[in-house]
Amino acid sequence: MVAKKGLGIVFILGAALCFALMNYFVNAAGELPLMQKVFFRNALTVVVVFVLLLFDKQKFRIRNKTCFLFLFLRALFGFIGVILNFYAIDHIGSISDASILNKLSPFFAILFSVFLLKEKPSIPEMIFVLLAFAGAMCVVDPAFDMKVLPAVSGFLSGACAGFAYTCVRILGMKGERGMMTVFFFAAFSTVVSLPFMVLGFVPMSGQQWLMLLLAGASATGGQFFITAAYRQAPAKEIAVFDYAQVLFAALLGYFLLDQVPKVLSLIGYVVIIGAAVGKWAYHLFLTKKQSASPKKQTSSMEKGGG
Repeated sequence: MVAKKGLGIVFILGAALCFALMNYFVNAAGELPLMQKVFFRNALTVVVVFVLLLFDKQKFRIRNKTCFLFLFLRALFGFIGVILNFYAIDHIGSISDASILNKLSPFFAILFSVFLLKEKPSIPEMIFVLLAFAGAMCVVDPAFDMKVLPAVSGFLSGACAGFAYTCVRILGMKGERGMMTVFFFAAFSTVVSLPFMVLGFVPMSGQQWLMLLLAGASATGGQFFITAAYRQAPAKEIAVFDYAQVLFAALLGYFLLDQVPKVLSLIGYVVIIGAAVGKWAYHLFLTKKQSASPKKQTSSMEKGGG
């Protein structure tokens, strides 16, 4: 069990590195139309997952009709989230800022689970959500003019991702395959972005082709790593390590793009990651408490019977 958890952590760190690299490659591709970047981010994933599904026994079969709605909602909001995230990456001035705002998704997922799953968050969970949003305000640094738009875009990308991940959770509860969920999202994003890319296509240099292909490869690798991670250990035990993406993005931005996060952004990073660690520790505490309860009950019954 410990070995599987350790392997899960390694895989999720691999996913964090892949997604940080994706953000770097998208930024390094330079001034290209947004939809052109979005298309290349998903096209390679479609090809790879399509081939893998061909060799799967169930192929492209969707588990049941009730899954269609949530597959569509996951794809739609995931697609919008990618657009908003890429806009933030290109305009916010720091890929680490864009990364941390997108990583608000788990906190948004808590809020969306109230409406979609009728779950009632605990008081500590709501405190962590409020802390995370306070940290986000430090990163956004609202100036109430158009300069704040990229940061708001990054913030909203986290909201879209949170909604999409809530749909993924519902699909998992309904028994839908993770591979099919990934394929549906990537195929939807590729098909919808294709007309926009064709109409607004800008010829690319060899380096730009390479950057976008590497962005697609990194996104694909991230999808596979994160899927493998959650097969090894529950999300509540390892999800916090996904925030390593912010560190990786900050290092890539500093050494390769000469980007230095603002002091206020760094404070925001600490608050958001602190809230994520607190949320993780709280859930581990609850899990240990629940697993210990039956033992206590058994012990008391044995004493009473003696």
